[in-house]
Amino acid sequence: MEIAVCRAADVAPLDEFIGSPGGASSRVRRFARQQAGRGTCLVAWIDSRPVGHAEVIWDGCAAPEVRAALPVCPELNGLGVRPPRLRSRGIGGALIRRAEELARERGRTVLGLGGAADDPRAAALYARLGYRPLTDYVDRWSYLDRDGSVHECVDLCTFLTKELPSGSLDVKGA
Repeated sequence: MEIAVCRAADVAPLDEFIGSPGGASSRVRRFARQQAGRGTCLVAWIDSRPVGHAEVIWDGCAAPEVRAALPVCPELNGLGVRPPRLRSRGIGGALIRRAEELARERGRTVLGLGGAADDPRAAALYARLGYRPLTDYVDRWSYLDRDGSVHECVDLCTFLTKELPSGSLDVKGA
């Protein structure tokens, strides 16, 4: 497995093999944030096929509850592994560890992520990797479907944080 920063040429294969509720518009929006220097999109590859993705949003979570508790904290967002049969094989953990390494390289001392209340497998992964609850919040997001309809989504989440050790660590697969 290889973890790499997303390139423009990767956007179409991500949509083809992984997809997202927002389709291409979601991926294009994330890549545009990366091009503007506000985020870094990561892609996990196996045999030249994308199997996972995540984004580090450098200016943090937009939820007011999170900003009040920790105003300056990069957020790992949009973590996903597809197809589902590849979950629990270390891909998500490798993406998280690479995001942590990027944060350390930028001099950041903490990384946060939102854990949905209805995803115990993800919660177990985050706990194993050292993420601890900071605050509960309501994650509100929207996406434009292929027919042009906007869908508003609301998820009950807990923002979790991890203090990052200083210095560079050897990140296997990154």
